[in-house]
Amino acid sequence: MFDLTGRTALVTGASRGLGRGIALALARQGADVAVNYRGRAAAAAAVVGEIEALGRRAIAVQGDTSAGRESCEAIVAATLQALGRIDILVNNAGITRDNLLVRMDAAEWDEVIATNLSGPFWMIRAVARPMMKARGGRIINMSSAAGRMGNAGQANYASAKAGLIGLTKSVARELASRGVTCNAIAPGLIETELTADLPQQARDYVLGVTPLGKIGTADDVAAAAVYFASDEAAYVTGQVIGVDGGMVMGS
Repeated sequence: MFDLTGRTALVTGASRGLGRGIALALARQGADVAVNYRGRAAAAAAVVGEIEALGRRAIAVQGDTSAGRESCEAIVAATLQALGRIDILVNNAGITRDNLLVRMDAAEWDEVIATNLSGPFWMIRAVARPMMKARGGRIINMSSAAGRMGNAGQANYASAKAGLIGLTKSVARELASRGVTCNAIAPGLIETELTADLPQQARDYVLGVTPLGKIGTADDVAAAAVYFASDEAAYVTGQVIGVDGGMVMGS
């Protein structure tokens, strides 16, 4: 078991799905958690309640990470004011706007890049100084198998998630001397609300290209996040771990 007692985490897009699972997993290991959400206030409040029931402190922080620098800085400031510190940042907020390349419009491209790539950049920028001053911190970015192998109909999403891997490595190099690590998780198909309506044909295809032959769970992804957030991962930075059942195997 990894001990996160005394740590404070900020998880973006934490009102449901992977973000909720990660927030709860961090709290189970002892962390206090700021639950960021964009529009699902009731769902975020429910996650806060679950975390508090575990005996940890928790707050809900409204804010749109895709809105740029000021919005992200406000999310960080609200967390610092309420909880005093940020030891762990999990950039989880993400969207999809799938379409074929020749049909994709500017809005579908811009919205995904703004949420899935620019948002994490501004969040990292906002926590960098507090973490460097504290001479320690854990930054965890949620990439995707699509960012490692591409995916038809997801040029915007795959580009953003691939860019997030490059951002992860650059941040890892810049902040290492101050004791701050930055790593990424690249999930395959995970069972969440967002994938619940996936057509059976698509599910069958994913199962066919996944060596373990099953779809993952939010707990599978959260376990990787807890590891990256822990002291046991103090010598791990700039890495991408695929939680994908073997779908993508790097050399």
